[in-house]
Amino acid sequence: MPSEVVELKGHIVDSLGLPRVLDAILAQGGTFEIEEIEIGKTRSEQSCARITIEAPTAEKLETLIAYIEKEGVRRLDQEDARLEPAPKDGVFPDEFYCTTNLPTNVRISGAWLPVERIEMDCGIAVEDGRAYAAPMNRARRGQMIVVGHTGVRVDAPEREDSHDVFEFMTSTASSEKPKAPIISEVVRRIIETKQQGKKVLLVAGPAIVHAGASASVERMIRQGWIDLLFAGNALPLHDIEAALYGTALGISLEDGKPTPHGHEHHLRALNTVRRIGSIAEAVRQGVLTKGIMHACVTSGVPFVLAGSIRDDGPLPEVITDVLQAQDAMRAHIPDVGLALMVATALHSVAVGNLLPTSVEVVCVDINQVTVTKLLDRGTHQAVGVVTDAALFMHELSAALPEHEEVAV
Repeated sequence: MPSEVVELKGHIVDSLGLPRVLDAILAQGGTFEIEEIEIGKTRSEQSCARITIEAPTAEKLETLIAYIEKEGVRRLDQEDARLEPAPKDGVFPDEFYCTTNLPTNVRISGAWLPVERIEMDCGIAVEDGRAYAAPMNRARRGQMIVVGHTGVRVDAPEREDSHDVFEFMTSTASSEKPKAPIISEVVRRIIETKQQGKKVLLVAGPAIVHAGASASVERMIRQGWIDLLFAGNALPLHDIEAALYGTALGISLEDGKPTPHGHEHHLRALNTVRRIGSIAEAVRQGVLTKGIMHACVTSGVPFVLAGSIRDDGPLPEVITDVLQAQDAMRAHIPDVGLALMVATALHSVAVGNLLPTSVEVVCVDINQVTVTKLLDRGTHQAVGVVTDAALFMHELSAALPEHEEVAV
């Protein structure tokens, strides 16, 4: 049967990488033999295993190796990556290499090139001595695209220390985990991100406003702890409704009771901003004087608002072309070091698809399914907190130092 020797190196025992690889080989209809294995004798030492893999056909062997590459398996007999031109705009060549969000390198003319702007579910374009992740819709006829798996190397992520709170959080998403140490760890990670010169991204849903956490988010923006906001139409619209009318979807944020004609408030808020022309202009004219969006405008925090088919209006700044919205978010991704995804299933998955594994992700939602779905869609670096989003943001805001200058 066709066979090939591959190598797996790193913390492959305590992270269970080696058992996962061996199990995947069998599950995909192959067989294996461990030719050589060297186990690290301390927690800092890496281990290394060389494995001969066999499969019934060469095609199945190729598929099997591609399947286990995400665990860090490397082919030993590497050749240059194969390149083929894109046959037409928006179309990749057949058998194009499909990326993960893990660090990836391609071999071109005997040299390994890092794949820039890596994100999942893209192709790899090569031009002018560079390799970069290319979304399918941005492919251009004649653009050279990597095909097959030859000459492609994926680096598996290093394991977290088993005593790390984030490692504990990734075990299962449960509402029963203690929140205090998780909040403390998120605070520490935010401060470290700022110290490294990276940005903190907030991906937020409208439940933040409905549940009364706007003031906490506003404080974090004004204090400099949030550098970037991604949302849909609902978050800014309900935030502006709250600022103008004191309601969210017509419900008073002060006493939780419906207000007369309150169901009209979000549309009236929408009409006010559309008449003025933009959220930023509403702030400049003194119509919008508080809230999350006011804080973004006055603090110089960029925001990307991506629309959906459900949107009223939408607000002027909302990008209704989803491909343009993707590109607008991609433009900010290289500077992001930590992403907080709070109370938004669709935006969490969408943004998660754009993030490399080097970006730490904390997903907060009262529904465990949201956290699980994000992990299942490939954002493996995400850690989940199953709790009320408003309570989480209140506690996080209170735990952060008073001034961002403390961190930098």
